[in-house]
This record gives sequence, C-alpha cells and structure tokens, in this order.
Amino acid sequence: MALQLRPNCEYCDKDLPPSATDARICSYECTFCAECAEQKLGNVCPNCGGGFAPRPIRPAKEWRTGVCTARQPPSDKRVHLKYSAEECAAHSARLRDIRPEER
Repeated sequence: MALQLRPNCEYCDKDLPPSATDARICSYECTFCAECAEQKLGNVCPNCGGGFAPRPIRPAKEWRTGVCTARQPPSDKRVHLKYSAEECAAHSARLRDIRPEER
C-alpha cells in the first residue's frame, strides 16, 4: 500500500505536492511542512506524539510499470489539525525533550 501523500501541512495549510522536499510525516502519515514540524512543533506530532521524518518523493515518471504519481495518485483530501496552536505548543513542550524512539 502506498503512502497517501497528503497535499498540505496540517498546521499552516501550505501546499505540499508529491515532489515537496520539505514535507515531513510521522508514522501515521500526519503531514507537516519542515518549518512547522521543526519550529512550531519541535519534532513532536501533535496528533500522536511521535517524531517526524522527511516524506519520500513518489516518482512522477513511470520507471516501473504502474508505479508513479499518475498510476498511484496522491491524496487530494486536505487535512487540518483538530487542536489549537496553544494545545499543540503545550503538547510539544511536554514531549520535545524526550527522544522520539523513547516516547
């Protein structure tokens, strides 16, 4: 099963196309731009508490049959946080000093 490749940052709503090198995801595919993940969230996913990793780039060209953005399109459903900026900041402050692998 392919990653959803969500189209936006859940925090600031910045567009994150499949080729975005500044997209970050957690293990549940929560998606944020690098600036929000690092600056505003302190590498703490506001949804699950996990850390972030760079989201892989899905090839636009079909290098192998059936494997590309045209054959496995990214999601077009925009996702937004259900938490306020204040709630995110408090959550991040509580967990940011704990390494992601120890949360």
